[in-house]
Amino acid sequence: MATNPAALAGPEDEAYMRRCHELAGRGAGSVSPNPMVGSVIVHDGRVIGEGWHRQYGGPHAEVNAIASVEDPALLRQSTLYVNLEPCSHYGKTPPCADLIVEKRIPKVVVGCLDPHEKVAGKGIAKLRDAGIEVTVGVLEAESERLNEAFMTLHRKGRPFVALKTAQTLDGRIATSLGASKWITGDESRCEVHRLRCFYDAVMCGASTVMSDDAELTVRHCAGRQPLRVLLDRRLQVPVEARIFNSEAKTLVFALRSEAEPCRVSQLEARGVEVVTVGESGGGLDLAQVFGELHRRRVLSVMVEGGSRLSAALVRAGLVDKYHLFIAPKLFGGDGLASFGPLDVVHPDCAVKLNFAGIQRFGEDLLLEAYPIP
Repeated sequence: MATNPAALAGPEDEAYMRRCHELAGRGAGSVSPNPMVGSVIVHDGRVIGEGWHRQYGGPHAEVNAIASVEDPALLRQSTLYVNLEPCSHYGKTPPCADLIVEKRIPKVVVGCLDPHEKVAGKGIAKLRDAGIEVTVGVLEAESERLNEAFMTLHRKGRPFVALKTAQTLDGRIATSLGASKWITGDESRCEVHRLRCFYDAVMCGASTVMSDDAELTVRHCAGRQPLRVLLDRRLQVPVEARIFNSEAKTLVFALRSEAEPCRVSQLEARGVEVVTVGESGGGLDLAQVFGELHRRRVLSVMVEGGSRLSAALVRAGLVDKYHLFIAPKLFGGDGLASFGPLDVVHPDCAVKLNFAGIQRFGEDLLLEAYPIP
């Protein structure tokens, strides 16, 4: 059976797949650690059913799309579109591939394969074994980008890490005296809060919290509160700091050899959990930090770090995406740089990025970029 999407897919297939992406996006912030999935069912050039994965643990997109079809008999002459390979195993819900076979849907168009070890092509194989025509790879890059956190989790065995920076045009995150409020405008700050809703966790270091008394909650828009992750090797942040309030859960990582039991007890009394890890490169072992977050099923983390933490993440190769807010301001050479030392001694050794998008928020720009392998 031919499967080359370039040969089989037409403009109409791409249009329906884009609709799958739109539907899938409605599950943002509600389905993690599951992927965002949308599905469209088309009969004779007309959409007869749509659905998306609405809530973690709830019915998948294909189930909801099939249930929305008023005349089930039409399914036997229809095409089902879905941005991610239908599951083939029992998890919190039965396999979607089995339902598609049961409903005798003759054709399925898939955006990209599922990297989960329990799926990874098995859903496609099950459909084809049942005689269903399957096309794979329609808007594949866009489908993978939509679920970049899910892809990273299953391919790299750690959470997807996005680094957010608010800086001046000359790359400064604070003045020579350490002042950083506010570099960007109100519109940019509202967008940061919207981004926080999208990620499972928001991370920062102790220096950022102590300088700004950062709360790391969602306040300027509606949405869920992400897990707050504080890297505080010596447990220096005062227990009265806003990051320890009851607005959201907070998880603190400290250095195993320096976490005083009395400080741990004080934080635990406020409902804060403390996890100790080893040391690496003069700081917390970031591999252990993200390994623990992975164990806790944290799919994605947005880091709102200072100069040292940002540089440490880049040097460790842990940054998967950059959100760079740039204000039309100059602080000059005495200001604090966005990144600490990256050990770049020649232009050819620079950390190379691929710009993926640019937006304007008030007077500021938001650049989104990905590291080039």
